[in-house]
Amino acid sequence: MAVTLIENFRAVFYIPYYASLALGAYRAEGVDVVVRMSTAADQTLQALLSGEGDVSWGGPLRVMIALDREPGAGLAAFCEVVGRDPFFLVGHTPKPSFRLADLQGATLATTSEVPTPWLCLQHDLRGAGIDPAAIRRAPARTMAENADALRAGEVDAIQVFQPYARQLVDEGAGHVWYAAAARGPAAYTTFNATRRFIEQHPDTVLRMTRAMYRTQKWVTAHDGIELARLVAGYFPGIPLATLGACCDDYKALGLWNRDPVMQRAGLLWLRDAALAGGLIRTRFAFEDCADMRFAEQVMKEDPPALA
Repeated sequence: MAVTLIENFRAVFYIPYYASLALGAYRAEGVDVVVRMSTAADQTLQALLSGEGDVSWGGPLRVMIALDREPGAGLAAFCEVVGRDPFFLVGHTPKPSFRLADLQGATLATTSEVPTPWLCLQHDLRGAGIDPAAIRRAPARTMAENADALRAGEVDAIQVFQPYARQLVDEGAGHVWYAAAARGPAAYTTFNATRRFIEQHPDTVLRMTRAMYRTQKWVTAHDGIELARLVAGYFPGIPLATLGACCDDYKALGLWNRDPVMQRAGLLWLRDAALAGGLIRTRFAFEDCADMRFAEQVMKEDPPALA
């Protein structure tokens, strides 16, 4: 079957998705995948609802937001790939004993391009007994602009993903204060589809999930530079050594799942963060947003890694 797969946006933390394409994972499972870029991250699921795409990758937070606004939207996550938060707090000066309380009194530039990073950090702050409204935030800018602001000493810390964190550290212009992945499971990126597509094409969904599981086994078994060589064509602007270091950083943090089963605790943590942040009003059950039947089946099958 031919499947139109919607790419959310281009990012290093999505590398397992590019690895699956580079390894020919879907072809190996008999699925003809055509990848199309989303017009915008907040429109990715709309492409599924309008019939412009069959499957997308992106945050399960988006699934919850869509279901909160339209309970009958019929969307579900069916395969988890990024089970932890890929963002970092990078400071202008070293803070080896950093605590979230250190953000009080500092000027922090948060991520403006997507809502999830600041939403999650706010939940961390609340958990530490800190009112997020008390944090002095810099005006909204892109991550690239915030990195330049940190280099110039205009802000005390910034919230970024890779490669910005690695580049700043390698330049000596920044110091990692906090890796959000260290908080533990926080469902971040999944394959998503309409429930109608899942029910009409269960074999295709199973094959795509199996392809990803076989990719996850490959990613687990290879180091950062090997992974970087595999997907370098998707990131022509990042030097290979830097890309490999980014991959090693993320692997060390356990960012990428070793299997496709979504961690229940991660989705419920994200739900609670969205509720506390006022982004959703519905206290979803895990099964309202996720369908793990196919992931659980391929786990039982235990297919070999891709060669």
